Amino acid sequence: NNDSKKCYRWLMNSKHQKTLQAIFSNPLNGKWPKVEALLFALGAVKTERSGSALSFTLNGVREDFHRPHPNKAAFRNLIKDTRQFLTNAGLLAGITKAFLLA
Repeated sequence: NNDSKKCYRWLMNSKHQKTLQAIFSNPLNGKWPKVEALLFALGAVKTERSGSALSFTLNGVREDFHRPHPNKAAFRNLIKDTRQFLTNAGLLAGITKAFLLA
């Protein structure tokens, strides 16, 4: 509905919006710190695990990730996993396809 769309856009600054658009674009691209910042802006809760492992929970949906290292580039599979996590958490229900492809 329109209220949830407005809520998500209110929580995200322009950098978060660009990162979200990058996650749903082809070719996939992005940097992990920007992805993390977006997840926090959307209300996700991070749980640090052992080594480079971490989990995010958003709208009751949990996803496990491995922080990219030694550099901060987010690899294709990590971006794909983030895309699926946001979809499973119901994010797309509040954001139009036109916004993601803008």
